Amino acid sequence: MFSYASNIISSSPERTKSSSVLPLLNSNFLFEGILDPVELSIKFIREAAKHKKVVFCEKPLDLNIDKVNKCSKEIKKYKPKIQLGFNRRYDPGHSSIKQELRKGKIGKLEKIIITSRDPAPPSLNYLKVSGGIFKDMMIHDFDLLRFYLEKDEIENIFTTASNISDKRFDKIKDYELASCLLKSKQGVQCIITNSRHCSFGYDQRVELFGSKGMLISGNKSENETEIFTKNNTSQKKPLLNFFIDRYVDAYRLQLDELALYSRKKKSPISSFEDGRRALIIANAASQSLKQRKQIKIKF
Repeated sequence: MFSYASNIISSSPERTKSSSVLPLLNSNFLFEGILDPVELSIKFIREAAKHKKVVFCEKPLDLNIDKVNKCSKEIKKYKPKIQLGFNRRYDPGHSSIKQELRKGKIGKLEKIIITSRDPAPPSLNYLKVSGGIFKDMMIHDFDLLRFYLEKDEIENIFTTASNISDKRFDKIKDYELASCLLKSKQGVQCIITNSRHCSFGYDQRVELFGSKGMLISGNKSENETEIFTKNNTSQKKPLLNFFIDRYVDAYRLQLDELALYSRKKKSPISSFEDGRRALIIANAASQSLKQRKQIKIKF
């Protein structure tokens, strides 16, 4: 799709900073794909909105919520078409348990537990400019909570984080391990646990617990083969070890939706406002960690 209908904005910060936005908004392009660097996303979104382009933007929108809020007000008059890169909303497993939740299969939602652990941390150079674990990594999980809670917004958050195995994070004032306890306005308890490393692969699980049961979207392995012998029972294949492999179906479905969105046939599952609100929660997580107390969230 992107090969004939879009312009992908992705290059080194040095190259992008020195280039003009306007050539990227050529009228021959239907889409503008904004992948990096994050500090220029708002600039490109603003210009794309003026030129009536359909925009795909990776998360986060920006590391500065004031810039995001200002952009939101400025582009409102253009009624922009923007899809955010929260790919996990499109994952068949994660999406399926939401459909079952809506059908009432587990009764009233009471608790959401999200586990997200990467096989290994990104490079130190990347981590230094990423915005930290809450804006770079856990922001996906904040968004996923809102995906399941729908109109029941997050009300408060308490955060804890530490470095145990990789002391490099101390040098850049970031964390390899982080956990959050959040509560929605209707009282749903939400628990998120993140790790920048995981010895057994890409660990991505979601549990929805309700008054009448539980729904789980589990990990993905190379295949579903299980081995049983006298020495081992239920020995499974290793988990997938790269986020693109884990979410390949989600990426495809998200791009399919983007194509429909451009033809005015469907609204995006992940929007600019979803990106704005996820960033607000990420900021509150950082604030909670610094102040060592529960923080009330205001959108």
